[in-house]
Amino acid sequence: MLLASHYNYWIVIALMMIGLYMVIAQGNLVKKIIGLNIFQTSVFIFYISVGKVDGGGAPILSEGETLYSNPLPHVLILTAIVVGIATTALALALTIRIKRAYGSIEERDIQAAEALQEQASAEVTSQAPAGKEK
Repeated sequence: MLLASHYNYWIVIALMMIGLYMVIAQGNLVKKIIGLNIFQTSVFIFYISVGKVDGGGAPILSEGETLYSNPLPHVLILTAIVVGIATTALALALTIRIKRAYGSIEERDIQAAEALQEQASAEVTSQAPAGKEK
C-alpha cells in the first residue's frame, strides 16, 4: 500500500505540525524553542528521506554494486544539526537574559512590562522642564 510505504513522510508532517503549533500557540519562550527544535527535526527527517535511494548502497566502490545513495544530504544534515544546536543555545541564552530583564519568560508578561516601560518613558519626557531661555 502506498500510504504504508511512505510512513516517514507522515511522521515528518506530524512533527512539522506539532512544532508549528507549539511556536504559534505557546506563550512560554522555552516551549517555543522546543517547538522550533521539533520543527527542525522534521525537516532533517524529510531531507534524509528524500536523499535515500531504494536499493542503493553506501557510495563505496565494490564488486556488484551499481546503485548508490547520495551522501550529500546526510552530510548537510550533520552541518544543520550543529547549526541547530548553536541557535538553540543562543535562543536559550537570550531567554535567560529576557528572564533577568523582565522577570518572566511568558510573552504576555514581557509585552505588558514593555508597555509599562514605554508609558513611563513617555510620561517622563512629557514632564521634563523646558530649556532655559537666554
